[in-house]
Amino acid sequence: MPTKLDCSNYHFQIKNRKALGLGQRRRVMESTFKEITNGDSVLDIKDKCGVGGGVEDMYGEDRATEDQTITPWTFSVASGYSLLRDPHYNKGLAFTEAERDAHYIRGLLPPAVSSQELQEKKVMHNLRQYQVPLQRYMAMMDLQERNERLFYKLLIDNVEELLPVVYTPTVGEACQKYGSIFRRPQGLFISLKEKGKILEVLKNWPEKTIQVIVVTDGERILGLGDLGCQGMGIPVGKLSLYTSLGGVRPSVCLPITIDVGTNNQKLLDDEFYIGLKQKRATGQEYAELLEEFMSAVKQNYGEKVLIQFEDFANHNAFDLLAKYRTTHLVFNDDIQGTASVVLAGLIASLKLLGGTLADHTFLFLGAGEAGTGIAEIIALEITKKTSVPLEKARNKIWLVDSKGLIISSRVESLQHFKKPWAHEHEPVKELLDAVKAIKPTVLIGTSGVGKTFTKEVVEAMASLNPKPLIMALSNPTSQAECTAEEAYTWSKGHAIFSSGSPFDPFEFEGRTFVSGQANNAYVFPGFGLGIIMSGTIRVHDDMLLAASEALAAEVTEEDYLKGRIYPPFTNIRKISANIAAAVAAKAYELGLTTRLPRPNDLVKYAESCMYTPVYRTYR
Repeated sequence: MPTKLDCSNYHFQIKNRKALGLGQRRRVMESTFKEITNGDSVLDIKDKCGVGGGVEDMYGEDRATEDQTITPWTFSVASGYSLLRDPHYNKGLAFTEAERDAHYIRGLLPPAVSSQELQEKKVMHNLRQYQVPLQRYMAMMDLQERNERLFYKLLIDNVEELLPVVYTPTVGEACQKYGSIFRRPQGLFISLKEKGKILEVLKNWPEKTIQVIVVTDGERILGLGDLGCQGMGIPVGKLSLYTSLGGVRPSVCLPITIDVGTNNQKLLDDEFYIGLKQKRATGQEYAELLEEFMSAVKQNYGEKVLIQFEDFANHNAFDLLAKYRTTHLVFNDDIQGTASVVLAGLIASLKLLGGTLADHTFLFLGAGEAGTGIAEIIALEITKKTSVPLEKARNKIWLVDSKGLIISSRVESLQHFKKPWAHEHEPVKELLDAVKAIKPTVLIGTSGVGKTFTKEVVEAMASLNPKPLIMALSNPTSQAECTAEEAYTWSKGHAIFSSGSPFDPFEFEGRTFVSGQANNAYVFPGFGLGIIMSGTIRVHDDMLLAASEALAAEVTEEDYLKGRIYPPFTNIRKISANIAAAVAAKAYELGLTTRLPRPNDLVKYAESCMYTPVYRTYR
């Protein structure tokens, strides 16, 4: 059992970091958010401290419980027809003869007894018969609602094939059509109708011990815009990856959609739309609902529940993260997760590009939450490695938005999160002209607009650099700034390319290029596991840097020979364990953890905490 931490001892630890020598070994790199919140840091702990660490595994879901027999409890011992309808415990034809007798399911199943491996083979065969990706998505969601362990077994064993099915790009289409394909709830819907009683709504969720919440308000789903309540597909998909890729137990995951209306007129006119049919609430009404939600989550689930903000529009995403980062355990995957995974690719690419990060010049197309988040973490990493001031490190990074290059003459009209990137320069309107003027070695696309890295832009990058690094990160595939084929062809095979959505290997002049996918799924599952297993109560920027460096270290020489700057997803569980260990180690160093004493081998401990979907034996 985890060791509980006395609050007085915890605050003693916080106050005496310097005495422990930690003050000299780390820099407080709280970046833009300190600048816009009067210098508040996540190290300045507010509210009550967390106690304990980890959560008791009542379902027998992690590796440490794999060989134990368990009792299939619901409110009573599940048996008979109810057992076959409970996705936590249902094994279908894999129930043994003894289990069929002991749990009163004799005759409710055909006489054949199948292994989980045979079930997996059958389901994969059936999935491959579908020609339409959305049909595969729906089949996978049906399986998750029917047999949870088999769903995750499929996803873990066939991750490269099924990841595009349960997440990008297919999840984008699923969200667009969510009203038509909706069958049964997979999370909580909290709308304006629930204002004043959100705590009661949270108590309606059957699981009482929650460690990770992924929440969206549906205003900026991928590159598809405002999908309102139908954005629920994103939290559901993200949490399935927390479990399959990061080993976070499904019983402690909760998807939530906050419905404040939608400005998408097509949805408002759709008779099958499942959300509130009204324009989006804004201002005080919106802020009050979010405040009630955040307070209710902490009241119901405690200090250590990780709240991941997902696909909020820029104007809310930065404000919410800045507001709650010192009082709650919060993480924005679009800002911080994207930044961490892209930084990992940049660190790994240095073996191909040469030099250090500080030697390169970065140009972004797109200055929203993803673009500015990536830019900031690059500047933080440069500061960490070179000890130059953060403001000077930012000078290596340039951003282009819809009005052109972000420069100091525009500073008065810029949103607050863009202002740190306003450098001295003449006005430049077009991306191609910005490439020629700035002469970047790295071009990063986070615009959400497809086909913006034109042939002329890529050729300009290739003329300026022997190996231009081009990252077309917008999702889904239709919104990618360019394709792998275009990047390799237009650069005559010289580009190092990565993208947000997957692309097939491409052959050019006798060489096969395997482009890397800068997918957030590399980082956030392991990042979340590291936070949970250490009982961390705040997210600090240094933990994101640790995750990036751990991911970059997983790229092998074989990957580099193929042109990849990310490792294959087939190794993702091992990668996630190493990221979790690195994140936990940094959290321990910062004094932000509540699971004491620290495990001696954090990688081994992370692996032991991971959910495994193999069937258990029922007594």
